[in-house]
Amino acid sequence: MAEKKEIKVKTKKVKKTEQAPEAKKERHFEAVGRRKTAVARVRLYTKRTGIEVNNQDFQKYFPILRLQKKIMAPLEKMKITNKLGAVVRVKGGGINAQAEAIRLGIARALVKFNPDFRKRLRRAGYLTRDARVVERKKYGLKKARRAPQWQKR
Repeated sequence: MAEKKEIKVKTKKVKKTEQAPEAKKERHFEAVGRRKTAVARVRLYTKRTGIEVNNQDFQKYFPILRLQKKIMAPLEKMKITNKLGAVVRVKGGGINAQAEAIRLGIARALVKFNPDFRKRLRRAGYLTRDARVVERKKYGLKKARRAPQWQKR
């Protein structure tokens, strides 16, 4: 006489996550910019002003004026600095590569916002992805190409 054993299985109740308050169907244009190993996801908003980088004001995140100008360059070229705002998530690379990745992302998002901007942004060089990356180190060498010093004895 075989007895049947009941097996109880525990299940977890999954809550539906609520969207962040900033994601309330606000019109935006999204683009990705890359430079070396830095990747920047840029969202341009039509009803905002200012640039926010990793939940900080971009002037606080990039304290160097040269980098701030690099980021603002596409908006200044199109003369729309006060009309659009941007939220940026950036990771990887150094501070300079991150600034250039953001510049490319903003330029690409501007082209999605208005395709007429493409010609002027291209001529200024803001739509060109700088493909230069660090060459990998090779086995038996000190660096990518630097060989050990030759010894006679």
